[in-house]
This record gives sequence, structure tokens and C-alpha cells, in this order.
Amino acid sequence: MSIQNLNTFDPFADAIKGADENVQDGLVHIRIQQRNGRKTLTTVQGLSSEYDLKKIVRACKKEFACNGTVIEHPEYGEVLQLQGDQRENICRWLTKSGLAKGEQLKVHGF
Repeated sequence: MSIQNLNTFDPFADAIKGADENVQDGLVHIRIQQRNGRKTLTTVQGLSSEYDLKKIVRACKKEFACNGTVIEHPEYGEVLQLQGDQRENICRWLTKSGLAKGEQLKVHGF
């Protein structure tokens, strides 16, 4: 009689995949950063990697009349960066365009 290891379920399999940059928690984090004086930056992190972020930035720049870029963050991956306080604008635009639902958006900042 041989002992056979049955197909076991690993409860931590999704936690191991969480270290992979393609797996997301489903939230889109919108943050504001203070620069010098009254200048601020709005960063958008957590958009799916299947979207072309450069096209999203181009559309946001036209819609909000601001400058923006895609930066590579060592911890968060690719992050959209827009000039000014665009938190409400980007929330409305993401839900209107269907890129994210309202419950997926998490707004940080003062």
C-alpha cells in the first residue's frame, strides 16, 4: 500500500502571486502630492497593465488642460502623474470612460 499525496489546496497561493506586478487588488489609488508653494501633483496608481497608459495621459491632458506623464515607480510600477489637483476630475473621467468603477477608486490626500 503506497501513500499518495492528494492534490492539496494551497491557501497562500494568491498571496505568493501578489508579489507579481501583474496582479492587482482592484483598487485605483488617486493621490495628491505637494510640490513647492501652491503647486501640486496628482498621481494615479493601480490601473490595469492591459491599458495603454500613454493614451490615457494624452486624453487626460486634453480633457483637464494640464500636463502629465507616465513614470516608472520602483514600488508601484507605472504611475500616471498629472499637474495640479485633478482628483475630482480624474475620478469622474475614469468612471465616465468605464476604466474603473466608483467603488474601485480610493482618493488620498488632504
